[in-house]
Amino acid sequence: MSADFSPNPKKWLLIGVAGLAVSLIGFFVDTQIAAWSYLIGLIFITSIAIGMLFLVMIHHIFDAQWSVIVRRQAEHYISALPYMGILFIPLFALTYFGKDQGILWLWMNDAASLHGHGTVGTDILYQKKTWWLSEGFFWGRAIFCFVIWSYFAWAFRRNSFAQDEDGEAKHTFSSRKHAAAGLILVALTWTAAAFDWIMSLEYHWYSTMFGVWIFASAMRASLAVMLLTVAYLVAKGPLKGILNTKHLHDVATLAFAFTVFWAYITFSQYFLIWNANLPEETFWYNDREQGLWWPISMLLIFGYFLFPFLYMLQFPLKTNYKSMTFMACWLLSMNLLDGYFNILPSLKDDHGEVFQLFSDPTNIIWYISGVVGAGGILLWAYWTSFQKTKIIPIRDPRIQECLNHNH
Repeated sequence: MSADFSPNPKKWLLIGVAGLAVSLIGFFVDTQIAAWSYLIGLIFITSIAIGMLFLVMIHHIFDAQWSVIVRRQAEHYISALPYMGILFIPLFALTYFGKDQGILWLWMNDAASLHGHGTVGTDILYQKKTWWLSEGFFWGRAIFCFVIWSYFAWAFRRNSFAQDEDGEAKHTFSSRKHAAAGLILVALTWTAAAFDWIMSLEYHWYSTMFGVWIFASAMRASLAVMLLTVAYLVAKGPLKGILNTKHLHDVATLAFAFTVFWAYITFSQYFLIWNANLPEETFWYNDREQGLWWPISMLLIFGYFLFPFLYMLQFPLKTNYKSMTFMACWLLSMNLLDGYFNILPSLKDDHGEVFQLFSDPTNIIWYISGVVGAGGILLWAYWTSFQKTKIIPIRDPRIQECLNHNH
């Protein structure tokens, strides 16, 4: 490690706390917008940590050799998962100690009006879904999800860091077993979280592909953060001469692959709903053609798929740190915009009109604070873990192959 490289986790903790404080103030200033923005920011940052967890599990299940160095960075990020669970608590408190229990998830307020169609309590669609949309079951699933994610994060980190000390192969075998079980459990729980935290905001709507969409979204976000991380660590010295352009190219290729996969899932969901033409499904897209959401949807098509697709088709760009740093920042900004696109139009006013992203410019404060708050905690957890371990898994059975990965 470079002698002058000294990360400061406390700086990121202060940034995170400041962002969270602004969000909490927003709960008293503009409760609904601040709460929805906080939820979006929390989901966005949690998806990065979940994507990192998937990267660790994919590495172990395939016994990959090129990604050993990259895996260590993902292991640092997944240390944030328990803290993401803690950041979920304010949403619980706001639901039960605020003025409107349905401030986020409308179905939690039986008396909430459905814009001229009665109330939630008298809604036949809600009554048919109460086996899943029950409050105790909802919060219990949230706790279960974070427990599962935190357990696997702890297990992979324990095995990896212990192997740095004793070099025992048993740690690798243990991680493979955990990866086999984890890929199933994390996939199911992340899907359940998508249904609960996002889809149930508009509980009339449903999509069988939504869980796959949020998986693709998480992978794109995590790979973008990984590109930024390795580029930074090479530039600052810790990974200089260790991580080469072939490693960078492989991470960029994964980002390219999930760009195509995300486009496939997103188009498939749209095409199936358009083709079936059922009112209980099509209204979701109709809402997202209102006002500013229409140009945003076009921006996502061309900016979140076509531009990255054409950009990362070019081999020289995938082996250049500056070009991939730019693309990573672009992907993250589009990923966050995609989150707003999927979530905010579910918010309706008293007349049933769709909420518009920039209806009030001051809302930008709440849009940013939630991301900054949870993002600061993520980076604090990363740098705290970074300082406590080796820069690379020095005794991993595949480390030599990884260091010599040039072809």
